[in-house]
Amino acid sequence: MQKRQTNTMKGFTIIEVVLVLAIAGLIFLMVFIALPALQRSQRDTQRRDDMSRFMSAIQSYQSNNNGNLPTLTTQAGSTAFLNNYLKQDVGEFVDPDGTNYSINTNIDPGNQVAAGNIDHNIFFVSGARCGEDGNTIENDGARNYAILYRLEGAGVYCGDNN
Repeated sequence: MQKRQTNTMKGFTIIEVVLVLAIAGLIFLMVFIALPALQRSQRDTQRRDDMSRFMSAIQSYQSNNNGNLPTLTTQAGSTAFLNNYLKQDVGEFVDPDGTNYSINTNIDPGNQVAAGNIDHNIFFVSGARCGEDGNTIENDGARNYAILYRLEGAGVYCGDNN
C-alpha cells in the first residue's frame, strides 16, 4: 500500500493579505486623523491649568499685599509678577508650545476676546468678572478681577475670583 500524497500548500492567499492591509490602513487613518485633535486638547488642558495657576498666584499676591491686586499695567510690573510668583524666568510658566505668556491689560470689560490664532496673551482686567456666556467680562468690584485666554481648539478660558 502506498500513501497518497496530497498537494497542499501552506500560506495566505492574496485576498487575505489585501484584506489585512486594508484593515491596517483604516486603523492607521483613524489614528492619524484623531491624533492632532488629541494633542490640541492636551495643550488646551495644560493652558487651563496654567490659567488656574495664574489665578492662584494673584491670590497669593493679594494675601501678601493687604488684598491689593498686582500692578500689571506695565511691562516691568507684568514681568516682575510672572518671574516672582510664577517663575517664568526659569521656564516654569510657559505655553505648551514653549512660548512665554504675556499679560495684556488693554481690554475693556464687556469686550470679547477676538477669535484667531493663539497669541499667548493673558487678558487681565481688574474690577471685573466673567460674563454668563464665559467669553466676556463685566464690571464688578474693585478688588475683583477676571482673566481671559484664547485656547487653541476650544474657544476662550475665562476665570475670575468671584
